[in-house]
Amino acid sequence: MTQVRAASLTNYSEVARASGLDPVQMLHDVGLDPNVLRQPDLLIPVERVTELLHISASKSGNESFGLCMAESRQLSNLGAVGLLIRDQASLRDSLNVLMRYQTLINGALSFMLEESAGLVVIREDLSAGKAQQSTRQRIEMALGVTLRLMREILGEAWQPRRVCFEHAAPRDLSVHHRLFGHRVEFDYEFNCIVCTRADLDARNASADPAMVRYAQQLLDASPKTGGATVHGDVRRTILLLLPSGRCTIEQVSDHLGLVCRTVQRRLDEHGQPFSSMVNEIRKELAMRHVMEGNRPLTEVAMMLGFSAPSAFSRWYLGQYGCSAKESRAKRDAKGRAAMAP
Repeated sequence: MTQVRAASLTNYSEVARASGLDPVQMLHDVGLDPNVLRQPDLLIPVERVTELLHISASKSGNESFGLCMAESRQLSNLGAVGLLIRDQASLRDSLNVLMRYQTLINGALSFMLEESAGLVVIREDLSAGKAQQSTRQRIEMALGVTLRLMREILGEAWQPRRVCFEHAAPRDLSVHHRLFGHRVEFDYEFNCIVCTRADLDARNASADPAMVRYAQQLLDASPKTGGATVHGDVRRTILLLLPSGRCTIEQVSDHLGLVCRTVQRRLDEHGQPFSSMVNEIRKELAMRHVMEGNRPLTEVAMMLGFSAPSAFSRWYLGQYGCSAKESRAKRDAKGRAAMAP
């Protein structure tokens, strides 16, 4: 079961109350003890966090619920990792620390930097685990938290070149514009923040090497709960590489800096071969993009890493016993029936 730190729910109570919800009751409804809000280092199931944010947004009508939670986040909310991130010499160093310790913060987060022609694309995605609810709230919160991190290094006035989301735009964009600025795009191929290489390498004026040493000592002395594993690293890399069509075990191994045979052996030891893991992630993404979204199915095929729509159609039929078009028709019919008087 994938887990995240309870600190992922920082500001939940405040945003819930401001949105007209009872936070204690909402937590009980998804099987979470309200005391988790006072235990930031406690690990809780990602499925329950996904469900909590999804139903909170639905019941309150606040489509930007997760983003509102991110608005006032600080690096201190990440514990010792946050201290280590805050006092690095540059933003690049800070993001490298975030990637190194991401499993201690959020085991469901996939994070990758891509650089080209002076621009840097910071890609993020989230596993929903077995949850059927949309990951929209969690991914908006994740990108919002990353932006808050970047502004702690680059200054509050800093603006990204672009911020892109896979999902459709909400009716009200005011929260997105308030946090990200006006260069926000939706229905994009992946979730990302775009900045310049100069931003990434700008020196952190408030960097404190003594604090870095202290934070590193705290991390070294702490139990390695939820530490990185090859299995988890492979899963996160597949999630990010699938839409590019570059998702063979050789390419994933190369991205991780490991020998292909080593990766294959570790996956075999875990009891899940590479092809099985790819199929599992494709099913998760199919649920997200076929049943929860309205993208053209040709685009969905590309996002799941298929070279042609026909290959996606055959795969979908084999997995679900019907076509993706039929699945959407059933979904839409069910939605119309629910809205009927």
